[in-house]
Amino acid sequence: MGQQNCILLGAPLDSGKRRLGCLMGPDAYRTAGLVRALTDLGHTVTDRGNVAPAPYTPGQHPKLHALEETVAWTQSLAAAAEAALKEGTPIFMGGDHALASGTVLGAMRHAQAQGRPLFVLWLDAHSDFHTPESTDSGNLHGTPLGYVTGREGFDAFPDLPYPLPHDNIAIIGLRSVDAAERAALQETTIQRVDMREIDETGIATPLNSFLEKVAAANGMLHVSLDVDFLDPSVAPAVGTTVPGGATVREGHLVMEMLHDSGLMTSLDLVELNPFLDERGRTAQLMVDLAASAFGRRVFDRPTRAYSS
Repeated sequence: MGQQNCILLGAPLDSGKRRLGCLMGPDAYRTAGLVRALTDLGHTVTDRGNVAPAPYTPGQHPKLHALEETVAWTQSLAAAAEAALKEGTPIFMGGDHALASGTVLGAMRHAQAQGRPLFVLWLDAHSDFHTPESTDSGNLHGTPLGYVTGREGFDAFPDLPYPLPHDNIAIIGLRSVDAAERAALQETTIQRVDMREIDETGIATPLNSFLEKVAAANGMLHVSLDVDFLDPSVAPAVGTTVPGGATVREGHLVMEMLHDSGLMTSLDLVELNPFLDERGRTAQLMVDLAASAFGRRVFDRPTRAYSS
């Protein structure tokens, strides 16, 4: 992957769950130096500010939280993603993971226009494969992969150009999947890599197999990186902490392999809640990981000194 035209888009979406704080994420990434990290690597970087949701009228739903607002965000982010992909490599600074319903939809539209398949790498403790009917919490940040794969119950959301094929998805880092999602996932061919498999085989082996598939198909690759992919001991700024996540080094290895592959065409950075952070350490780690995805090596990473 050579020099990129990186397009930063803030997505202060906080409607996918009830615990607030992710709307501050885009500014936290800016404050943590994402622009500088990418420009220092020789990339062209344009920060286009924050996307806003399409107009909507809030409604009341017996179970689902902020359905109309989340649909409005899906509409606007899909349009923003499709437009940005025509010009460069978009990086979506979230915002909770419900934003991926829009960013993946936009990437699907763009890939279809290019006559290429889209693949999705989901780096997350959770599978986010629920539907509006199957979710117990009513939080729509747990439904994006259910939506883009064409599961039933998403009538309120924009129509898909096609259901994203299960073979084109890998979820890596799983360690919190409820019974309904597990049963649904086991009926699919989605590549599912939980932390036990990572413990047994390492993270490079399953990632390599997926990247080889993307390359063989001349595919475009959307990467969605959730803070809770990482262990909360190193990334505490997330409302859905699950112990036993990826280490800092495993995170960097994934990002370095993505850069080496030259396959990534768009990136989500999601679920950062600065309200829960410790002196910005999670935001800084996520910026460092993004930099690794765009060519920085750990040896080149400046030593961090946390100011009091």
